[in-house]
Amino acid sequence: MAGTNPRRAAPARSRRTSRTRPSSTTPAAAGERKRKFFDYPRSGYHGLHRWLPSWRFTLGAFIAMFFLGAGAAAAAYASVRVPTGADDDVKAQTTTVYYAPNADGTAEVMGTFSVMNRQLVDYPTLPEHVGLAVVAAEDRTFFDNKGVDLKGMARALWYNLHKDAGARDQGGSTLTQQFVERYYVDKTTTDYVGKAKEAIVAVKVTQKLDKTKILEGYLNTIYWGRDAYGIQAAAKAYFGKDAKDLTISESALLAGIIPSPNKWDPANSPDKATARWNIVLDSMEEIGAITPEERAAQVFPAWIPYQRPNYMVGPNGLLLQMVKDELGKSVLELTPEQIDRRGYKIYTTIQKPLQDQAVATADAFRAGTLEGQDGAVPFERTKFSITSVDPKTGGIVALYGGPNVETDQINRSTWDTLQGGSTFKPFTLIGALEDGIGLSTTYNGASPQSFPEWENGKPLKNFGSGKGDQFGSIDLVKATANSVNTVYAQLNIKIGAAKTADVAARAGIGTTVSDVNVSNVLGTDDVHPLDMTSAYATFAARGLHIPAHIVATVQNSDGTTAYTADTKGEQVFQQDVMADTTFAMQQVVQEGSGKDWVKPLDRPIAGKTGTTNDNKASWFVGFTPDIATAVAIKQVAEDGKSPETIKPFGHDKRGRVIAQVTGGSWPAFVWASYMKQAFTLPQYAAVTEFPPRANVGSKSTPTATAPPPTDLPTEEATQEAPQTVAVPSGLEGKLEADASAALSAAGLTPSVVKEPSDTVTSGRVIRVDPKSGTQLPSGGAVTIVISTGPKTQPTQPPPQPTPTPTPAPPGQAANP
Repeated sequence: MAGTNPRRAAPARSRRTSRTRPSSTTPAAAGERKRKFFDYPRSGYHGLHRWLPSWRFTLGAFIAMFFLGAGAAAAAYASVRVPTGADDDVKAQTTTVYYAPNADGTAEVMGTFSVMNRQLVDYPTLPEHVGLAVVAAEDRTFFDNKGVDLKGMARALWYNLHKDAGARDQGGSTLTQQFVERYYVDKTTTDYVGKAKEAIVAVKVTQKLDKTKILEGYLNTIYWGRDAYGIQAAAKAYFGKDAKDLTISESALLAGIIPSPNKWDPANSPDKATARWNIVLDSMEEIGAITPEERAAQVFPAWIPYQRPNYMVGPNGLLLQMVKDELGKSVLELTPEQIDRRGYKIYTTIQKPLQDQAVATADAFRAGTLEGQDGAVPFERTKFSITSVDPKTGGIVALYGGPNVETDQINRSTWDTLQGGSTFKPFTLIGALEDGIGLSTTYNGASPQSFPEWENGKPLKNFGSGKGDQFGSIDLVKATANSVNTVYAQLNIKIGAAKTADVAARAGIGTTVSDVNVSNVLGTDDVHPLDMTSAYATFAARGLHIPAHIVATVQNSDGTTAYTADTKGEQVFQQDVMADTTFAMQQVVQEGSGKDWVKPLDRPIAGKTGTTNDNKASWFVGFTPDIATAVAIKQVAEDGKSPETIKPFGHDKRGRVIAQVTGGSWPAFVWASYMKQAFTLPQYAAVTEFPPRANVGSKSTPTATAPPPTDLPTEEATQEAPQTVAVPSGLEGKLEADASAALSAAGLTPSVVKEPSDTVTSGRVIRVDPKSGTQLPSGGAVTIVISTGPKTQPTQPPPQPTPTPTPAPPGQAANP
């Protein structure tokens, strides 16, 4: 049919989607963007497929991340180094201070110094079950793992990621990791980076150290509660024993409380402690550390209550501070930090039984309960100390320096000072004996007396009411027994103040003593009670001075000896001089100012009382050949520092009211009360005699190294008088200088007293005492009384002229 398309129309095709990629050579493709270097989201894809990475990309990324992670891990492993040493606090060990060893060699602990309460022990010294209990409780794979537990770490990570808010983190750390954490950094690590670093160090430590060394470090490092660091301190704190003596049951208890020692302490939570104890024992059985029979036999251990020690309070705290101070000055020159960290064992000279008696005596005196005290108590601001030194070693065997409470922390024996009073007179006596002035030398003991050399002629009186106690011409023995001021003033003028100061320094007085003031004989200078005790210990040792000290021996933490006190001493006085000094000082107890309280102890005791002006200090210092002790009492004003007159209290032994606290009153009482108990101790129970009087100045003086006499003197030998000299005649009317020269030429000692006279010219001798011809020991004193001229007369009115008498009539008498 014309006009028609001869071709048959094709049937319509159904539409279908096509993912045919456009060719880059087509025009359409040429008009599109060029493909990106990183084709993401993927081009040519639609919908979700554009955002899904291809399997090739995923695999490549995984491989890349793997190698990057491995490289990072390798780099981290290489970069993390094991620290070269432990943390300073981990290495610190507790220094322990002990009393002097007992007769059986044991020594009780006085106190400790530490930053942490720790004493290191070697693992081989411990029972095997101690370490195995900790392994069973903390890391059962310890002996097999490489320092980390990957399963445990993964488990801890999973838990921490899914834990409830506020729940406690899981650790997953091995015992080695805990060791690293505490030993090298001494702090707990919680962040994941820190944990990873800790794990690497743990692996390296495992490669470097034996497992037993790691376990040893762990046991010595961790905190066990009760202020105890390390297994040794823990064993002491919970069971009062050394770690080497721990039983299986005790070891299990300690191992069980490691995760939370304060909370699981059996004293705080007995149920939790028991539960943990059972878990540890079961685990020990499972790992083969104990047998089923041993497990079945275990009983929960008896533990001791814990009391936090505070060694630095109370009287013992003063002793411990003395230990620290002395170690700083000794040849070791230890700093406080070194003492706190190095784990020394320090053995002191303090004898615990005697120290206990000193403290008990002081407490009872303060309370008024000592026998014979009858309830009388000292004033609250009255301070006192008791100090004892061994003459043979110089060791301080007991010392009460004060209560050491918050309101009074001063050591009254070592730090405090007070005037020595008449306790200084023996120093002058020794100086006189060294100059050849013997005990039989006599002086005028009248009171008062004036001497130009004594405070510009200021009158000096003896102790006693009114003008003071009166003595005639007395020798130095009686002058010492009765502490006669006027005699000792003359004696010190004779030998010089410098001599007394020198003797005091040689004896052991460390404070400054005036060498120009002749009144130093009366103890006008301040002194420490410990120094005075040390000086009298020198007397007891017959002139051998050994410096007082409290530290006897120091041992290092490894048991070697670091220091031993030097007890050789130096012979500072001749033995014959000390024999005479001691003889005179015995009379203080036998017949003088110390006899009321000290003589009844009924054994050889030498000593001296001391009382200062206005009774601001009082002393009794006494000694036997085996021990020297000083009791010193003072009172402080309201400012807590200034001395004031000691407030009197109570009655004396004769029932009289004590009007003033002198050395012969409460100091002698406390001394006798304390020493009565001391003499019951084995080391002081035996009665030891003093050497006999040597009569220095009456014959040739033995050398200091002469062997000591062994026999007691007879009464005749003791009282043997030296050669006598007659008092020259014709001294009356002579000038003072001529009379003094005549007495000196005769071998006597002039003592000048002045008084007015209407009949004797000023400057000439009125009389002498004793009279001419009297026999005196060589060197004896003769008092010459010098005229100061007529007494000053009161002003009189001018005389009236006398009237001329009238001559009487013859046969009568004249008017008178």
